[in-house]
Amino acid sequence: MYIRALAGKEKTLGPDHPSTLDTVNNLGNLYCDQDKLDLAEQTYMRALSGKEKALGPDHMLTLDTVHNLGSLYHRQVGKEKALGLDHTSVLDTVNNLGILYYVQARLDQAEPMYIRALAGREQALGPDHTSTLDTVTNIGNLYYDQNKTDLAEQMYMRALVGKEKALGPDHTSTLLTANNLGNLYLYHQGKPHQAEEMYMRALVGKEKALGPDHTSTLDTVNNLGILYSKQGKLDQAEQMYRRALAGREKALGPDHPLTKVTAVCLRNLRRPRSKLAKGGRVFWRNAARE
Repeated sequence: MYIRALAGKEKTLGPDHPSTLDTVNNLGNLYCDQDKLDLAEQTYMRALSGKEKALGPDHMLTLDTVHNLGSLYHRQVGKEKALGLDHTSVLDTVNNLGILYYVQARLDQAEPMYIRALAGREQALGPDHTSTLDTVTNIGNLYYDQNKTDLAEQMYMRALVGKEKALGPDHTSTLLTANNLGNLYLYHQGKPHQAEEMYMRALVGKEKALGPDHTSTLDTVNNLGILYSKQGKLDQAEQMYRRALAGREKALGPDHPLTKVTAVCLRNLRRPRSKLAKGGRVFWRNAARE
């Protein structure tokens, strides 16, 4: 019945309509009841992605799917214990549970999941395996948000070096890590020159790998605008903001939150630095994170 209802809603309402996504969520519940946990995870992830886009990450229907996904991961860990705590399937689920806790801002619960996943992946896959490096990046993001800046830098640098070797310098995962390291240098460590080096490295790579108008490329363009603004390089900042604004208006629309953030940055650019500084640090940091 759910499959039939889903097909009808996709046709009449579209695949991203909240009612369609509610049916996707219910289908995930059915797969859980049938013990088809892999199908349930795929279905919940589709529902979650769509709801975050259509309703926002804090909407009660989005959070309902987050809760379902968390319950699924706990159930998977329980079922997979028979395979051994260091089995890669168990470690994948533990890492996913850490990600879920992280996006819910339950950082104290995310950390032991990440640490457990990292130790197991290092042993089972090796320290330079891409799955191991993904968990290293996750821990770096966690330490960033906990303001453990030295530890975050260690994790990001390890991930960056490892991904360059395993994936190449222009792989999107490598470039995202470079961008995050730039954020760390700018907002937590006050190292604008190192931040610019990382941002420019990320920008050149993203333009090559994704194209100049990709939303991820525009994120880094906007980050450079923020950096130049904080350095008082207003002409360069304006150039970056205008490029980011034009690209985001085209790709995301004028009413998207990221488009509005860039519009505000550009509008405030020529204001006196004393006015920009008032409350600006938190605003800039939040605007830059990917």
